[in-house]
Amino acid sequence: MKKKMLQFVDLKQESPEKRNTVKRKKDFNEIYNEFITDKAKEQSSRCSQCGVPFCQIHCPLSNNIPDWLKLTAEGRLQEAYEISQSTNNMPEVCGRICPQDRLCEGNCVIEQSGHGTVTIGSIEKYISDTAWEKGWVKPFKVKSELKQSVGIVGAGPAGMACAEELRKSGYQVTIYDRYDRPGGLLIYGIPNFKLEKFVVERRTNLLKESGIKFVQNFEVGKDKTLYELKEKHDAILIATGVYKPREIDIPGHNLKNIYPAMEFLTASNRKGLGDKVRLFDDGTLNAEGKNVVVIGGGDTAMDCVRTSIRQKANSVKCLYRRDRRNMPGSAREVDNAIEEGVEFIWLTSPKSFIGEKKINAVEVNKMKLGAPDSSGRSKPEIEAGSEYKISADLVIKSLGFDPENIPKLFNAEELAISQWGTIKIDLKSMETNLNGVFAAGDIVRGASLVVWAIRDGRDAAEQIEKYLQLKSNKDKSIEAA
Repeated sequence: MKKKMLQFVDLKQESPEKRNTVKRKKDFNEIYNEFITDKAKEQSSRCSQCGVPFCQIHCPLSNNIPDWLKLTAEGRLQEAYEISQSTNNMPEVCGRICPQDRLCEGNCVIEQSGHGTVTIGSIEKYISDTAWEKGWVKPFKVKSELKQSVGIVGAGPAGMACAEELRKSGYQVTIYDRYDRPGGLLIYGIPNFKLEKFVVERRTNLLKESGIKFVQNFEVGKDKTLYELKEKHDAILIATGVYKPREIDIPGHNLKNIYPAMEFLTASNRKGLGDKVRLFDDGTLNAEGKNVVVIGGGDTAMDCVRTSIRQKANSVKCLYRRDRRNMPGSAREVDNAIEEGVEFIWLTSPKSFIGEKKINAVEVNKMKLGAPDSSGRSKPEIEAGSEYKISADLVIKSLGFDPENIPKLFNAEELAISQWGTIKIDLKSMETNLNGVFAAGDIVRGASLVVWAIRDGRDAAEQIEKYLQLKSNKDKSIEAA
């Protein structure tokens, strides 16, 4: 039975139930149960169908959220999915990992009026999972094959979104990636309890079945230079993401058992995928029985602390130099971490790492918040004489990511980069200073959200298609002459 809309006054906000905390800490399965159909319809019917939908405005992909909420409330799930996927190449991923509390749900009009937001992310996940279960998601058929080809460097969300859009237009697309599986951060960076790997694998398999070629274990600059790829294809997209960890230069930073977040998470994810991981198996990158200290306050830090809990760490502490209100990560992820037993030590910054060969403690300073800095957040300042020590057997640094030296890696020293090491592009055409070479995603904007990478990939596909059409018209004019 379909539901009437505008039910937010009579129906309270409900999210899918979380699995029992004690049970979910023992495995890496996703923590939220599925909505049942009636609940999905009911919660969708709470949408106020705004004349100016702030949820859509604050979605990087401008997803038509009110439309697919209305269709869900009416029980028209296949149509809801068609609208959802028309603007989003990975709705089943975004429904799981987008920080909706900072984007669509955080800007929901009925949330602002005190009635509690529509649970947009959970409904998006429900619609998408239903579509896969019912067989509505199929490889797309290309109406007209084109001879022009595009080489994409990076099999993460930006690269895959661009590849899909170009392939739909008939172009021959090959994705080159240095890892052994496509997916990038989605496979090796995000833990299963947020994004189970079959969700990513079925999407990449769909792209393969649609005619997109994947070349794994391929390093540009080593297997082929950027210029050699450029000779092979009519256009190139660089969508490598950013993986170089930011360092913390304090005394003792060279001690053993101090690791970047991605090393720790990749080892855990590879183990979950069934790989042999020597550093995990010998206990080096395994938190079991250890006192773990994670430094940082973003979503990657939350992934690290919650992974450590599931690996049966003796204790897990998260150090963050500001207070909870000023944390950059998702508030929901912080809540989940606290429920699972993570201890947050707010207003704390590491001063030095202590140990002989291996870390055994972190010396920290207490902090206080001063005047706002350039980001608008209160600037943390050290409280004099506030030092104390925290026991640590394993320290995980989650301080953000910077770009690798792409011109050097790709043997393309002429490729222009910004002062931050990101690739410079023309903001309108998304083309680099090298003709026919484009760039998108985190390697341009810096470390950001998956939903922004998808948006950038879609925008890049549009600009690459314009470039290829112009190139094709020029070639035809030359032939005619």
